[in-house]
Amino acid sequence: MNRIAAGEVVERPASALKELVENALDAGARAISVGLRQGGLDGIVVTDDGHGIARDEMPIALERHATSKLPDEAIEQVRTLGFRGEALPSIGSVSRLTLSSRQAGGDGWRIVCDNGVLSDVEPCAMPYGTRVEVEGLFARVPARRKFLRSPRSEYAACLDIVRRLAMARSDVGFVLEHDGRRVLSLPASQEREDRVAQLIDRELADNHVIVELEREGVSLAGVASLPTFHRGSADHQYLFVNGRPVRDRLLVGAVRGAYADFVARDRHPVLALFLTIPVEEVDVNVHPAKTEVRFRDPAFMRGMIVSGLRRALDAAGMRVINRPDAGSTELWQRDAEPGFGPAQLPSSGTFLPDWSSRGGAGGGTPLFADRQARFSGFAPSGRAEPAVAMPTDEARAFPLGVARGQVARTYIVAEAEDGLILVDQHAAHERLVLERMRKALADGSVARQALLLPEVVELDEPACDRIEARIDELGELGLEVERFGPAAMLVRAAPAMLGLSDVTGLVRDLADDLAALGDATSLKGRLDLVAATMACHGSVRAGRVLSVAEMNALLREMEVTPHSGQCNHGRPTWVKLAHGDIEKLFGRH
Repeated sequence: MNRIAAGEVVERPASALKELVENALDAGARAISVGLRQGGLDGIVVTDDGHGIARDEMPIALERHATSKLPDEAIEQVRTLGFRGEALPSIGSVSRLTLSSRQAGGDGWRIVCDNGVLSDVEPCAMPYGTRVEVEGLFARVPARRKFLRSPRSEYAACLDIVRRLAMARSDVGFVLEHDGRRVLSLPASQEREDRVAQLIDRELADNHVIVELEREGVSLAGVASLPTFHRGSADHQYLFVNGRPVRDRLLVGAVRGAYADFVARDRHPVLALFLTIPVEEVDVNVHPAKTEVRFRDPAFMRGMIVSGLRRALDAAGMRVINRPDAGSTELWQRDAEPGFGPAQLPSSGTFLPDWSSRGGAGGGTPLFADRQARFSGFAPSGRAEPAVAMPTDEARAFPLGVARGQVARTYIVAEAEDGLILVDQHAAHERLVLERMRKALADGSVARQALLLPEVVELDEPACDRIEARIDELGELGLEVERFGPAAMLVRAAPAMLGLSDVTGLVRDLADDLAALGDATSLKGRLDLVAATMACHGSVRAGRVLSVAEMNALLREMEVTPHSGQCNHGRPTWVKLAHGDIEKLFGRH
Protein backbone atom coordinates (compact mmCIF):
# COMPACT_ATOMS: atom_id res chain seq x y z
CA MET A 1 0.00 0.00 0.00
CA ASN A 2 2.88 2.36 -0.67
CA ARG A 3 0.63 4.34 -3.01
CA ILE A 4 -0.86 5.91 0.15
CA ALA A 5 2.45 7.51 0.97
CA ALA A 6 1.61 10.72 2.78
CA GLY A 7 -1.01 9.29 5.13
CA GLU A 8 -3.35 11.43 7.18
CA VAL A 9 -2.03 14.29 9.30
CA VAL A 10 -3.20 14.63 12.91
CA GLU A 11 -2.03 18.06 13.99
CA ARG A 12 -4.77 19.11 16.40
CA PRO A 13 -8.25 18.03 17.57
CA ALA A 14 -9.87 19.58 14.49
CA SER A 15 -7.82 17.46 12.08
CA ALA A 16 -8.72 14.30 14.01
CA LEU A 17 -12.38 15.31 14.03
CA LYS A 18 -12.30 15.91 10.27
CA GLU A 19 -11.10 12.37 9.60
CA LEU A 20 -13.71 10.81 11.90
CA VAL A 21 -16.64 12.71 10.41
CA GLU A 22 -15.45 11.95 6.87
CA ASN A 23 -15.30 8.27 7.79
CA ALA A 24 -18.91 8.48 8.97
CA LEU A 25 -19.98 10.09 5.68
CA ASP A 26 -18.09 7.45 3.67
CA ALA A 27 -19.94 4.80 5.69
CA GLY A 28 -23.27 6.08 4.36
CA ALA A 29 -24.40 7.79 7.55
CA ARG A 30 -27.63 9.78 7.49
CA ALA A 31 -27.21 11.18 11.00
CA ILE A 32 -23.93 12.18 12.66
CA SER A 33 -23.49 13.32 16.25
CA VAL A 34 -20.30 15.04 17.47
CA GLY A 35 -19.41 15.63 21.12
CA LEU A 36 -16.43 17.71 22.27
CA ARG A 37 -14.86 18.29 25.66
CA GLN A 38 -12.61 21.32 26.15
CA GLY A 39 -12.48 22.03 22.44
CA GLY A 40 -11.56 18.41 21.71
CA LEU A 41 -8.43 18.49 23.89
CA ASP A 42 -9.97 16.21 26.51
CA GLY A 43 -12.35 14.25 24.32
CA ILE A 44 -13.95 13.78 20.91
CA VAL A 45 -16.91 11.49 20.26
CA VAL A 46 -18.34 10.88 16.78
CA THR A 47 -21.40 8.65 16.42
CA ASP A 48 -23.05 7.72 13.12
CA ASP A 49 -25.78 5.43 11.78
CA GLY A 50 -23.73 4.13 8.85
CA HIS A 51 -23.26 0.54 7.74
CA GLY A 52 -20.74 -0.23 10.51
CA ILE A 53 -17.64 -2.44 10.65
CA ALA A 54 -17.59 -6.23 10.84
CA ARG A 55 -15.96 -7.84 13.91
CA ASP A 56 -13.03 -9.35 12.03
CA GLU A 57 -12.32 -6.05 10.24
CA MET A 58 -12.04 -3.93 13.36
CA PRO A 59 -8.35 -4.77 14.12
CA ILE A 60 -7.53 -4.27 10.43
CA ALA A 61 -9.17 -0.82 10.49
CA LEU A 62 -6.56 0.17 13.10
CA GLU A 63 -3.57 -1.08 11.10
CA ARG A 64 -1.47 1.49 9.29
CA HIS A 65 -1.72 1.61 5.48
CA ALA A 66 -4.79 -0.65 5.47
CA THR A 67 -7.93 0.57 3.73
CA SER A 68 -11.15 -0.69 2.22
CA LYS A 69 -11.79 2.50 0.29
CA LEU A 70 -9.86 1.68 -2.89
CA PRO A 71 -11.82 -0.76 -5.07
CA ASP A 72 -8.94 -1.14 -7.55
CA GLU A 73 -5.50 0.18 -8.39
CA ALA A 74 -6.75 3.51 -9.79
CA ILE A 75 -6.03 5.80 -6.86
CA GLU A 76 -6.88 8.82 -9.00
CA GLN A 77 -10.44 7.49 -9.22
CA VAL A 78 -11.00 7.62 -5.46
CA ARG A 79 -14.48 8.96 -4.69
CA THR A 80 -14.40 8.73 -0.90
CA LEU A 81 -13.38 11.57 1.40
CA GLY A 82 -10.38 9.78 2.88
CA PHE A 83 -8.66 6.46 3.65
CA ARG A 84 -10.14 4.98 6.82
CA GLY A 85 -7.14 2.81 7.59
CA GLU A 86 -4.86 5.83 7.71
CA ALA A 87 -6.89 8.10 9.99
CA LEU A 88 -7.75 5.64 12.77
CA PRO A 89 -4.25 4.30 13.47
CA SER A 90 -2.77 7.80 13.25
CA ILE A 91 -5.21 9.08 15.86
CA GLY A 92 -4.90 5.93 17.97
CA SER A 93 -1.12 6.27 18.13
CA VAL A 94 -1.35 9.60 19.99
CA SER A 95 -4.49 9.09 22.12
CA ARG A 96 -6.78 6.51 23.66
CA LEU A 97 -9.19 5.60 20.83
CA THR A 98 -12.23 3.42 21.43
CA LEU A 99 -13.90 2.04 18.30
CA SER A 100 -17.37 0.55 18.68
CA SER A 101 -19.48 -0.65 15.76
CA ARG A 102 -22.50 -2.77 14.88
CA GLN A 103 -23.70 -3.82 11.46
CA ALA A 104 -27.35 -4.39 10.58
CA GLY A 105 -28.45 -7.82 11.72
CA GLY A 106 -25.30 -8.34 13.79
CA ASP A 107 -23.92 -7.75 17.27
CA GLY A 108 -21.98 -4.79 18.58
CA TRP A 109 -18.19 -5.01 19.05
CA ARG A 110 -15.56 -2.78 20.58
CA ILE A 111 -11.77 -2.43 20.36
CA VAL A 112 -9.41 0.00 22.10
CA CYS A 113 -6.18 1.49 20.73
CA ASP A 114 -4.32 3.06 23.66
CA ASN A 115 -1.47 5.16 22.19
CA GLY A 116 -0.72 2.47 19.63
CA VAL A 117 -1.42 -0.61 21.79
CA LEU A 118 -4.43 -2.66 20.61
CA SER A 119 -6.80 -4.52 22.92
CA ASP A 120 -8.84 -7.61 22.08
CA VAL A 121 -12.20 -7.21 20.35
CA GLU A 122 -15.01 -7.52 22.88
CA PRO A 123 -18.81 -7.42 22.63
CA CYS A 124 -20.75 -4.27 23.49
CA ALA A 125 -24.33 -3.06 23.37
CA MET A 126 -25.04 -0.26 20.91
CA PRO A 127 -27.40 0.68 18.04
CA TYR A 128 -26.53 0.17 14.38
CA GLY A 129 -23.62 2.28 13.20
CA THR A 130 -20.21 3.29 14.54
CA ARG A 131 -19.00 5.27 17.54
CA VAL A 132 -15.42 6.53 17.86
CA GLU A 133 -14.25 8.10 21.12
CA VAL A 134 -10.88 9.86 21.37
CA GLU A 135 -9.52 10.79 24.80
CA GLY A 136 -6.35 12.61 25.85
CA LEU A 137 -5.04 13.61 22.43
CA PHE A 138 -1.23 13.99 22.66
CA ALA A 139 -1.39 13.37 26.43
CA ARG A 140 1.69 11.16 26.18
CA VAL A 141 3.39 13.38 23.59
CA PRO A 142 4.06 16.57 25.58
CA ALA A 143 6.18 18.06 22.81
CA ARG A 144 3.10 18.06 20.57
CA ARG A 145 0.61 18.88 23.31
CA LYS A 146 2.29 22.14 24.29
CA PHE A 147 1.91 23.49 20.76
CA LEU A 148 -1.88 23.13 20.88
CA ARG A 149 -3.82 26.34 21.44
CA SER A 150 -6.39 27.18 24.09
CA PRO A 151 -9.60 25.14 24.38
CA ARG A 152 -11.52 28.10 22.96
CA SER A 153 -9.31 28.29 19.85
CA GLU A 154 -9.35 24.52 19.31
CA TYR A 155 -13.13 24.53 19.65
CA ALA A 156 -13.41 27.25 16.98
CA ALA A 157 -11.34 25.10 14.59
CA CYS A 158 -13.52 22.05 15.30
CA LEU A 159 -16.70 24.05 14.74
CA ASP A 160 -15.36 25.22 11.37
CA ILE A 161 -14.69 21.61 10.35
CA VAL A 162 -18.22 20.49 11.24
CA ARG A 163 -19.72 23.49 9.47
CA ARG A 164 -17.88 22.79 6.23
CA LEU A 165 -18.74 19.10 6.19
CA ALA A 166 -22.36 19.78 7.12
CA MET A 167 -22.58 22.38 4.36
CA ALA A 168 -21.25 19.85 1.86
CA ARG A 169 -23.89 17.26 2.82
CA SER A 170 -27.25 18.90 3.39
CA ASP A 171 -28.83 15.45 3.06
CA VAL A 172 -27.21 14.34 6.33
CA GLY A 173 -28.33 15.43 9.79
CA PHE A 174 -25.67 16.83 12.13
CA VAL A 175 -25.62 17.48 15.87
CA LEU A 176 -22.69 19.15 17.63
CA GLU A 177 -22.36 19.43 21.41
CA HIS A 178 -19.54 21.14 23.30
CA ASP A 179 -19.08 20.51 27.04
CA GLY A 180 -22.65 19.24 27.25
CA ARG A 181 -24.22 22.21 25.44
CA ARG A 182 -25.83 21.73 22.03
CA VAL A 183 -24.32 24.11 19.48
CA LEU A 184 -25.68 22.82 16.15
CA SER A 185 -28.75 20.80 15.32
CA LEU A 186 -29.23 20.37 11.57
CA PRO A 187 -32.01 18.17 10.19
CA ALA A 188 -31.38 15.75 7.36
CA SER A 189 -32.69 16.41 3.83
CA GLN A 190 -32.47 20.16 4.41
CA GLU A 191 -32.64 22.53 1.43
CA ARG A 192 -29.12 23.59 0.50
CA GLU A 193 -29.81 27.33 0.76
CA ASP A 194 -31.39 26.85 4.19
CA ARG A 195 -28.42 24.79 5.40
CA VAL A 196 -25.91 27.38 4.11
CA ALA A 197 -27.78 30.29 5.70
CA GLN A 198 -28.09 28.47 9.02
CA LEU A 199 -24.36 27.76 9.09
CA ILE A 200 -22.99 31.07 7.79
CA ASP A 201 -25.46 33.87 8.52
CA ARG A 202 -29.22 33.63 8.99
CA GLU A 203 -29.72 36.94 7.18
CA LEU A 204 -28.32 35.30 4.05
CA ALA A 205 -31.67 33.53 3.67
CA ASP A 206 -33.25 36.81 2.49
CA ASN A 207 -30.21 38.23 0.71
CA HIS A 208 -28.98 35.58 -1.69
CA VAL A 209 -29.16 34.36 -5.27
CA ILE A 210 -29.09 30.75 -6.46
CA VAL A 211 -26.12 29.81 -8.65
CA GLU A 212 -26.66 27.13 -11.30
CA LEU A 213 -24.53 26.44 -14.37
CA GLU A 214 -23.60 23.37 -16.43
CA ARG A 215 -20.91 23.27 -19.10
CA GLU A 216 -18.93 20.43 -20.72
CA GLY A 217 -19.75 17.86 -18.07
CA VAL A 218 -19.05 20.24 -15.17
CA SER A 219 -21.82 21.62 -12.99
CA LEU A 220 -21.73 24.53 -10.57
CA ALA A 221 -24.38 25.11 -7.93
CA GLY A 222 -24.56 27.11 -4.76
CA VAL A 223 -25.71 30.13 -2.83
CA ALA A 224 -24.18 33.62 -3.17
CA SER A 225 -25.04 36.85 -1.41
CA LEU A 226 -26.39 39.93 -3.10
CA PRO A 227 -23.68 42.56 -3.63
CA THR A 228 -25.26 44.65 -0.89
CA PHE A 229 -24.74 41.83 1.62
CA HIS A 230 -21.03 41.56 2.31
CA ARG A 231 -18.48 41.10 5.07
CA GLY A 232 -15.10 42.47 6.01
CA SER A 233 -13.09 39.36 5.14
CA ALA A 234 -13.17 36.44 2.70
CA ASP A 235 -13.49 33.91 5.54
CA HIS A 236 -17.17 33.46 4.72
CA GLN A 237 -16.57 32.00 1.25
CA TYR A 238 -16.68 28.22 0.85
CA LEU A 239 -15.82 25.94 -2.07
CA PHE A 240 -16.71 22.27 -2.41
CA VAL A 241 -15.42 19.96 -5.14
CA ASN A 242 -17.33 16.70 -5.61
CA GLY A 243 -18.71 17.07 -2.11
CA ARG A 244 -15.27 17.69 -0.58
CA PRO A 245 -14.69 20.99 1.27
CA VAL A 246 -11.46 22.54 -0.01
CA ARG A 247 -9.55 25.77 0.36
CA ASP A 248 -8.38 27.09 -2.97
CA ARG A 249 -7.02 30.45 -4.11
CA LEU A 250 -8.92 29.94 -7.34
CA LEU A 251 -12.17 30.70 -5.51
CA VAL A 252 -11.00 34.00 -4.04
CA GLY A 253 -9.78 35.32 -7.38
CA ALA A 254 -12.85 34.17 -9.28
CA VAL A 255 -15.25 35.67 -6.74
CA ARG A 256 -13.37 38.97 -6.79
CA GLY A 257 -13.67 39.03 -10.57
CA ALA A 258 -17.37 38.22 -10.58
CA TYR A 259 -18.23 40.92 -8.03
CA ALA A 260 -15.71 43.48 -9.30
CA ASP A 261 -18.36 45.93 -10.52
CA PHE A 262 -20.58 45.60 -7.47
CA VAL A 263 -18.52 45.38 -4.26
CA ALA A 264 -15.68 47.56 -2.98
CA ARG A 265 -12.25 45.94 -2.96
CA ASP A 266 -12.15 45.79 0.83
CA ARG A 267 -15.54 44.07 1.09
CA HIS A 268 -16.27 40.40 0.40
CA PRO A 269 -19.50 38.61 -0.53
CA VAL A 270 -20.74 35.58 1.39
CA LEU A 271 -21.19 32.36 -0.56
CA ALA A 272 -20.92 28.60 -0.79
CA LEU A 273 -20.23 27.06 -4.20
CA PHE A 274 -20.38 23.38 -5.13
CA LEU A 275 -18.46 22.08 -8.15
CA THR A 276 -19.21 18.64 -9.55
CA ILE A 277 -16.61 17.52 -12.09
CA PRO A 278 -15.30 14.23 -13.51
CA VAL A 279 -12.83 12.72 -11.04
CA GLU A 280 -10.09 12.55 -13.67
CA GLU A 281 -10.24 16.37 -14.01
CA VAL A 282 -9.14 17.02 -10.44
CA ASP A 283 -6.35 15.68 -8.21
CA VAL A 284 -7.47 15.40 -4.58
CA ASN A 285 -4.20 13.89 -3.35
CA VAL A 286 -1.96 16.98 -3.49
CA HIS A 287 -2.33 17.56 0.27
CA PRO A 288 -2.11 14.94 3.06
CA ALA A 289 -5.34 16.17 4.66
CA LYS A 290 -6.99 16.60 1.22
CA THR A 291 -7.94 20.22 1.95
CA GLU A 292 -6.45 21.37 -1.36
CA VAL A 293 -7.04 20.18 -4.90
CA ARG A 294 -5.40 20.69 -8.27
CA PHE A 295 -7.54 21.17 -11.37
CA ARG A 296 -6.40 19.90 -14.74
CA ASP A 297 -7.82 23.06 -16.35
CA PRO A 298 -7.89 25.82 -13.69
CA ALA A 299 -8.74 28.53 -16.23
CA PHE A 300 -11.91 26.68 -17.22
CA MET A 301 -12.93 26.25 -13.58
CA ARG A 302 -12.35 29.92 -12.86
CA GLY A 303 -14.46 30.80 -15.88
CA MET A 304 -17.23 28.53 -14.58
CA ILE A 305 -17.29 30.31 -11.24
CA VAL A 306 -17.22 33.80 -12.74
CA SER A 307 -19.89 32.98 -15.33
CA GLY A 308 -22.14 31.23 -12.82
CA LEU A 309 -21.97 34.10 -10.34
CA ARG A 310 -22.44 36.75 -13.04
CA ARG A 311 -25.51 35.04 -14.45
CA ALA A 312 -27.06 34.70 -11.01
CA LEU A 313 -26.38 38.34 -10.14
CA ASP A 314 -27.69 39.56 -13.50
CA ALA A 315 -30.87 37.50 -13.07
CA ALA A 316 -31.44 39.12 -9.68
CA GLY A 317 -32.15 42.39 -11.47
CA MET A 318 -32.98 45.29 -9.17
CA ARG A 319 -32.19 43.24 -6.07
CA VAL A 320 -28.53 43.78 -6.89
CA ILE A 321 -28.84 47.54 -6.52
CA ASN A 322 -28.47 49.11 -3.10
CA ARG A 323 -31.18 51.78 -3.21
CA PRO A 324 -31.09 54.88 -1.01
CA ASP A 325 -33.91 55.12 1.49
CA ALA A 326 -37.10 57.06 0.89
CA GLY A 327 -35.92 60.04 2.94
CA SER A 328 -32.99 60.61 0.59
CA THR A 329 -35.23 60.41 -2.48
CA GLU A 330 -37.66 63.01 -1.10
CA LEU A 331 -34.88 65.57 -0.95
CA TRP A 332 -34.54 65.39 -4.74
CA GLN A 333 -38.19 65.80 -5.75
CA ARG A 334 -41.40 67.22 -4.42
CA ASP A 335 -45.06 67.46 -5.37
CA ALA A 336 -47.35 70.50 -5.58
CA GLU A 337 -51.02 71.24 -6.05
CA PRO A 338 -52.23 71.71 -9.65
CA GLY A 339 -51.73 75.29 -10.73
CA PHE A 340 -49.08 76.00 -8.12
CA GLY A 341 -46.43 77.65 -10.27
CA PRO A 342 -42.66 77.38 -9.90
CA ALA A 343 -42.42 81.04 -8.85
CA GLN A 344 -44.53 80.28 -5.79
CA LEU A 345 -42.54 77.26 -4.63
CA PRO A 346 -40.92 77.60 -1.23
CA SER A 347 -37.16 77.35 -1.06
CA SER A 348 -35.64 73.93 -0.44
CA GLY A 349 -35.17 72.88 3.14
CA THR A 350 -31.67 72.96 4.55
CA PHE A 351 -30.07 71.64 7.68
CA LEU A 352 -26.84 72.59 9.34
CA PRO A 353 -23.98 70.08 9.30
CA ASP A 354 -23.88 67.92 12.40
CA TRP A 355 -21.62 65.00 11.49
CA SER A 356 -21.54 63.53 14.99
CA SER A 357 -25.29 63.26 15.55
CA ARG A 358 -26.24 61.00 12.70
CA GLY A 359 -24.80 58.58 10.19
CA GLY A 360 -25.91 56.52 7.25
CA ALA A 361 -28.09 57.43 4.30
CA GLY A 362 -30.87 59.95 4.60
CA GLY A 363 -30.02 61.31 8.05
CA GLY A 364 -31.58 64.79 7.56
CA THR A 365 -35.20 66.00 7.61
CA PRO A 366 -36.11 68.82 5.19
CA LEU A 367 -37.89 71.83 6.67
CA PHE A 368 -40.49 71.75 3.90
CA ALA A 369 -41.62 68.21 4.82
CA ASP A 370 -44.63 69.55 6.76
CA ARG A 371 -45.85 71.33 3.59
CA GLN A 372 -45.47 68.34 1.31
CA ALA A 373 -49.22 67.94 0.94
CA ARG A 374 -49.46 71.37 -0.70
CA PHE A 375 -47.36 70.20 -3.64
CA SER A 376 -49.47 67.18 -4.57
CA GLY A 377 -49.51 66.72 -8.33
CA PHE A 378 -46.55 68.97 -9.14
CA ALA A 379 -44.04 67.37 -11.51
CA PRO A 380 -40.78 66.24 -9.82
CA SER A 381 -37.94 68.73 -10.09
CA GLY A 382 -34.30 68.83 -9.11
CA ARG A 383 -33.36 70.20 -5.72
CA ALA A 384 -31.93 73.71 -5.88
CA GLU A 385 -30.33 75.93 -3.26
CA PRO A 386 -28.82 79.42 -3.47
CA ALA A 387 -25.16 79.26 -4.44
CA VAL A 388 -22.65 80.58 -1.97
CA ALA A 389 -20.84 83.60 -3.35
CA MET A 390 -17.47 84.42 -1.82
CA PRO A 391 -15.09 87.29 -2.44
CA THR A 392 -12.05 86.40 -4.50
CA ASP A 393 -9.64 86.87 -1.61
CA GLU A 394 -11.69 84.61 0.64
CA ALA A 395 -12.07 81.95 -2.03
CA ARG A 396 -8.30 81.78 -2.40
CA ALA A 397 -8.05 80.64 1.22
CA PHE A 398 -10.05 77.50 0.37
CA PRO A 399 -8.02 75.10 -1.82
CA LEU A 400 -11.03 72.81 -2.25
CA GLY A 401 -13.26 75.66 -3.32
CA VAL A 402 -16.96 76.29 -2.79
CA ALA A 403 -19.63 73.59 -3.13
CA ARG A 404 -21.81 73.96 -6.21
CA GLY A 405 -23.76 70.72 -6.16
CA GLN A 406 -23.81 66.93 -5.85
CA VAL A 407 -23.65 64.23 -8.51
CA ALA A 408 -25.12 60.72 -8.17
CA ARG A 409 -25.67 61.36 -4.44
CA THR A 410 -22.02 60.45 -4.02
CA TYR A 411 -19.76 63.17 -5.40
CA ILE A 412 -19.56 66.80 -4.32
CA VAL A 413 -18.89 69.29 -7.11
CA ALA A 414 -16.94 72.34 -5.95
CA GLU A 415 -15.56 75.36 -7.75
CA ALA A 416 -12.04 76.43 -6.81
CA GLU A 417 -10.16 79.47 -8.06
CA ASP A 418 -8.08 77.35 -10.42
CA GLY A 419 -10.45 74.59 -11.44
CA LEU A 420 -13.24 72.11 -10.70
CA ILE A 421 -13.06 69.78 -7.69
CA LEU A 422 -14.84 66.41 -7.37
CA VAL A 423 -15.00 64.90 -3.88
CA ASP A 424 -16.07 61.37 -2.93
CA GLN A 425 -18.17 62.22 0.12
CA HIS A 426 -18.00 58.80 1.78
CA ALA A 427 -14.27 58.32 1.26
CA ALA A 428 -13.53 61.85 2.47
CA HIS A 429 -15.66 61.70 5.60
CA GLU A 430 -14.29 58.24 6.38
CA ARG A 431 -10.79 59.74 6.57
CA LEU A 432 -12.02 62.65 8.72
CA VAL A 433 -13.64 60.31 11.22
CA LEU A 434 -10.50 58.15 11.37
CA GLU A 435 -8.30 61.16 12.10
CA ARG A 436 -10.71 62.30 14.82
CA MET A 437 -10.54 58.86 16.39
CA ARG A 438 -6.75 58.89 16.29
CA LYS A 439 -6.63 62.26 18.02
CA ALA A 440 -9.17 61.21 20.63
CA LEU A 441 -7.24 58.02 21.36
CA ALA A 442 -4.00 59.97 21.68
CA ASP A 443 -5.71 62.29 24.16
CA GLY A 444 -7.29 59.30 25.95
CA SER A 445 -10.74 60.78 25.54
CA VAL A 446 -12.89 58.70 23.17
CA ALA A 447 -16.38 59.75 24.19
CA ARG A 448 -19.12 57.14 24.28
CA GLN A 449 -22.76 57.56 23.42
CA ALA A 450 -25.12 55.15 25.15
CA LEU A 451 -27.66 53.52 22.85
CA LEU A 452 -31.26 54.28 23.73
CA LEU A 453 -31.93 50.56 23.60
CA PRO A 454 -29.00 48.12 23.83
CA GLU A 455 -28.68 46.24 20.55
CA VAL A 456 -28.25 42.47 20.35
CA VAL A 457 -25.89 41.33 17.57
CA GLU A 458 -26.04 37.65 16.65
CA LEU A 459 -22.72 36.07 15.67
CA ASP A 460 -21.31 32.58 15.66
CA GLU A 461 -19.75 31.44 18.91
CA PRO A 462 -16.06 31.78 17.89
CA ALA A 463 -16.71 35.36 16.74
CA CYS A 464 -18.31 36.14 20.11
CA ASP A 465 -15.31 34.57 21.85
CA ARG A 466 -12.94 36.82 19.91
CA ILE A 467 -14.88 39.96 20.78
CA GLU A 468 -15.31 38.93 24.42
CA ALA A 469 -11.55 38.49 24.74
CA ARG A 470 -11.06 42.11 23.56
CA ILE A 471 -13.87 43.80 25.50
CA ASP A 472 -11.50 46.07 27.48
CA GLU A 473 -9.59 47.16 24.38
CA LEU A 474 -12.81 47.84 22.47
CA GLY A 475 -13.99 49.86 25.44
CA GLU A 476 -10.96 52.11 25.07
CA LEU A 477 -12.10 52.71 21.48
CA GLY A 478 -15.52 53.77 22.73
CA LEU A 479 -17.44 50.57 21.97
CA GLU A 480 -19.10 49.06 25.05
CA VAL A 481 -20.13 45.43 24.52
CA GLU A 482 -20.81 42.40 26.67
CA ARG A 483 -21.55 38.72 26.12
CA PHE A 484 -25.22 37.92 25.67
CA GLY A 485 -25.49 34.15 25.57
CA PRO A 486 -23.37 31.71 23.55
CA ALA A 487 -23.91 33.30 20.12
CA ALA A 488 -24.69 36.98 20.64
CA MET A 489 -23.14 40.21 21.88
CA LEU A 490 -24.97 43.10 23.55
CA VAL A 491 -23.90 46.60 22.49
CA ARG A 492 -24.60 49.28 25.10
CA ALA A 493 -22.62 52.23 23.74
CA ALA A 494 -20.71 53.31 20.64
CA PRO A 495 -18.15 56.05 19.97
CA ALA A 496 -20.06 59.33 20.07
CA MET A 497 -18.27 60.70 17.02
CA LEU A 498 -19.64 57.91 14.84
CA GLY A 499 -23.34 58.49 15.38
CA LEU A 500 -23.83 54.88 14.41
CA SER A 501 -26.98 53.61 12.77
CA ASP A 502 -25.52 50.22 11.81
CA VAL A 503 -24.17 48.78 15.04
CA THR A 504 -24.72 45.22 13.82
CA GLY A 505 -22.58 45.73 10.73
CA LEU A 506 -19.81 47.32 12.77
CA VAL A 507 -19.62 44.50 15.31
CA ARG A 508 -19.61 41.85 12.58
CA ASP A 509 -16.81 43.56 10.71
CA LEU A 510 -14.81 43.97 13.92
CA ALA A 511 -15.20 40.23 14.54
CA ASP A 512 -13.71 39.61 11.09
CA ASP A 513 -10.87 42.04 11.85
CA LEU A 514 -10.09 40.22 15.10
CA ALA A 515 -9.98 36.90 13.26
CA ALA A 516 -7.39 38.39 10.89
CA LEU A 517 -5.37 39.88 13.74
CA GLY A 518 -5.10 36.69 15.81
CA ASP A 519 -4.72 36.45 19.55
CA ALA A 520 -1.23 37.91 19.91
CA THR A 521 -1.75 41.38 18.42
CA SER A 522 -3.14 44.21 20.52
CA LEU A 523 -5.79 46.44 19.03
CA LYS A 524 -3.68 49.49 19.80
CA GLY A 525 -0.89 47.89 17.80
CA ARG A 526 -3.23 47.66 14.82
CA LEU A 527 -5.20 50.82 15.45
CA ASP A 528 -5.48 51.67 11.75
CA LEU A 529 -7.33 48.43 10.97
CA VAL A 530 -9.87 48.60 13.80
CA ALA A 531 -10.35 52.38 13.80
CA ALA A 532 -10.71 52.36 10.01
CA THR A 533 -13.50 49.80 10.30
CA MET A 534 -15.25 51.98 12.86
CA ALA A 535 -14.75 55.10 10.75
CA CYS A 536 -16.20 53.40 7.69
CA HIS A 537 -19.41 52.60 9.55
CA GLY A 538 -19.61 56.07 11.07
CA SER A 539 -19.06 58.10 7.91
CA VAL A 540 -21.61 59.71 5.66
CA ARG A 541 -22.60 57.19 3.01
CA ALA A 542 -22.75 57.33 -0.73
CA GLY A 543 -26.42 57.78 -1.61
CA ARG A 544 -26.87 60.42 1.10
CA VAL A 545 -28.15 63.79 -0.12
CA LEU A 546 -26.26 66.70 1.43
CA SER A 547 -27.21 70.36 1.70
CA VAL A 548 -24.83 73.03 0.40
CA ALA A 549 -23.97 73.94 3.99
CA GLU A 550 -23.04 70.33 4.74
CA MET A 551 -20.93 70.07 1.60
CA ASN A 552 -18.99 73.21 2.45
CA ALA A 553 -18.48 72.06 6.04
CA LEU A 554 -17.01 68.81 4.74
CA LEU A 555 -14.67 70.67 2.37
CA ARG A 556 -13.44 73.00 5.10
CA GLU A 557 -12.68 70.14 7.47
CA MET A 558 -10.81 68.27 4.74
CA GLU A 559 -8.56 71.30 4.23
CA VAL A 560 -7.35 71.22 7.85
CA THR A 561 -7.20 67.44 8.36
CA PRO A 562 -3.95 65.48 7.77
CA HIS A 563 -3.97 62.79 5.07
CA SER A 564 -7.43 63.81 3.87
CA GLY A 565 -6.34 63.27 0.28
CA GLN A 566 -6.91 59.53 0.55
CA CYS A 567 -9.42 57.37 2.37
CA ASN A 568 -8.60 54.64 4.87
CA HIS A 569 -8.29 52.09 2.03
CA GLY A 570 -5.83 54.11 -0.06
CA ARG A 571 -8.29 55.48 -2.63
CA PRO A 572 -8.24 59.21 -3.49
CA THR A 573 -10.90 61.34 -1.80
CA TRP A 574 -10.83 64.16 -4.36
CA VAL A 575 -9.61 65.01 -7.85
CA LYS A 576 -9.17 68.33 -9.66
CA LEU A 577 -9.90 69.34 -13.24
CA ALA A 578 -7.89 72.51 -13.84
CA HIS A 579 -9.26 75.39 -15.92
CA GLY A 580 -6.75 74.59 -18.65
CA ASP A 581 -7.94 71.00 -18.80
CA ILE A 582 -11.57 72.13 -19.07
CA GLU A 583 -10.67 74.50 -21.92
CA LYS A 584 -8.95 71.64 -23.76
CA LEU A 585 -12.11 69.56 -23.49
CA PHE A 586 -14.03 72.31 -25.32
CA GLY A 587 -11.28 73.07 -27.82
CA ARG A 588 -10.61 76.53 -26.38
CA HIS A 589 -6.87 76.08 -25.85
